[in-house]
Amino acid sequence: MSYSKEHKAKSKQRILQSATELFCRYGFDKVSIASLMKLAKMTHGAFYAHFESKEALYREAFQGALQRSRASKLIKGPMAVSHLRELVTGYLNLRDLGAQSTPGVESFLSNNIANENPEVKKLYEQSYFGLYRLLEKRLLALSKLKSSPLTFSPSLIPDKTRAILASMIGAIALAKSIEQDEEREAILAASQNHIFTILGLDEAQGAT
Repeated sequence: MSYSKEHKAKSKQRILQSATELFCRYGFDKVSIASLMKLAKMTHGAFYAHFESKEALYREAFQGALQRSRASKLIKGPMAVSHLRELVTGYLNLRDLGAQSTPGVESFLSNNIANENPEVKKLYEQSYFGLYRLLEKRLLALSKLKSSPLTFSPSLIPDKTRAILASMIGAIALAKSIEQDEEREAILAASQNHIFTILGLDEAQGAT
């Protein structure tokens, strides 16, 4: 049976959506082709009509999440500390952590720390440096604004960028491993406050 291009595109999107949800919940190693095709409500054999391997699927799902992420849109947003604060608080809240069907790239990263698959490791490193450069550039630009409350030396920005990314990704990974909502919320809130401390901001300044 021959399918239209539109039908094939929709089928591929269903697989990608299922893969994104499962990869972000369980990580690359714990997701099988059979399990993601079951979630997509498609036959196992249909997988290879769209992807040559699980690695190829992971790569496309990962890159799609990266393109949709708030981090990738950060550079296009307004030049204000409040925009940076919105990014941090958006990532580190329990509601978004539970939105498994539309996760950000940080969910991929937090569930695949130390994964030994070469393709996963390569994507992990590429995405880390992509996020690193994005955040570093924005912090540098914000620090140069006359009205900016960011008063630290530009020479400190590389390490502050690393500390912020480590805090965000680490907090999400830890919170996902805890069942109690109250403690998960506390972990995310503590990480958020730590990031504002790294930036030299208090809550009032973060809102400006």
